[in-house]
Amino acid sequence: MSTISLKSVRKSYGNTEVIHGVDMEVNDGEFIVIVGPSGCGKSTLLRMVAGLETVTDGEIHIDGQRVNDLEPMDRNIAMVFQNYALYPHMSVFDNMAYGLKIAGRPKPEIAERVQSAAKLLQLEDYLDRKPRQLSGGQRQRVAMGRAIVRKPAVFLFDEPLSNLDAKLRVQMRLEIKALQRELGITSLYVTHDQVEAMTLADRMIVMHDGVAEQIGAPMEVYEHPKTRFVGGFIGSPPMNFLSRRSLVDAGKLLAAKRPELDGDEDAALGLRPEHLSLTTPSKAMIKATMQYVEPLGAETLVHTRLATGESLTLRLEGAAKVPDPGSECNVSFDPAHVSVF
Repeated sequence: MSTISLKSVRKSYGNTEVIHGVDMEVNDGEFIVIVGPSGCGKSTLLRMVAGLETVTDGEIHIDGQRVNDLEPMDRNIAMVFQNYALYPHMSVFDNMAYGLKIAGRPKPEIAERVQSAAKLLQLEDYLDRKPRQLSGGQRQRVAMGRAIVRKPAVFLFDEPLSNLDAKLRVQMRLEIKALQRELGITSLYVTHDQVEAMTLADRMIVMHDGVAEQIGAPMEVYEHPKTRFVGGFIGSPPMNFLSRRSLVDAGKLLAAKRPELDGDEDAALGLRPEHLSLTTPSKAMIKATMQYVEPLGAETLVHTRLATGESLTLRLEGAAKVPDPGSECNVSFDPAHVSVF
């Protein structure tokens, strides 16, 4: 069993608190993604689990053992960094074996573990090469292999794909998820990319200004964001936010189908782009002006503006035909999909 427990974990630098009490129970074999914008505290939280940052208050438990005062080497964790952190003068084999050699493991065991990890990561043909002779994706595999050979209780990933190009990130994302499932190792993964979070996570922690705004399964967080920040950060394009005053034309229908929304005039209403259409006027309707269109092949993004000055983005399937820029249009939506903040 490899579990992680965060109990009211806080971190301060002097009088400045950067992590404001995070509580989380990570199950054995679970893949948890910590996601948020730069400066939100996600890497600091990961580094506290790793032992690279001290915990100001609260407790961290790994496999039921309190690890606040343990050195990183004593926590049975392995970390994969953004910059690979490979020794340039060593071969792939030696990079992967280095930690085992330092630990004094027997040579036959080291060779067996490295060969096994190399086979798993398709690095068997590169064991004699130096890091400079490898592509970015291959270097990241070596960094992962170095972590795998240690057979840790927990994997910690700190934005491991940030240095890769877009196509390679997609490929490596799939490989990391498949690898984690095969090995069944409990994992914490930090990223600022909400697409990585949605596709990799069993559950995600959405961080904002040192606060865990929401913890849940990807689709739960996407469909039922608890805060306006979460609604706007998770999803691409992001959720549209409108004031109730923008929905004068749709107000009666909205109040009839969702009476709980008929109240605070200052409440922000959230609508996902895919829940909007330019079709039937039988649903709740908003008058808008066409701005510009982004045809993406499998989908079309339509950007409109309301009389109030608020913008509204729609995601339509396929190569949709839409009115010309500058023309008036009616945007319809289903009140069931409205979120309130």
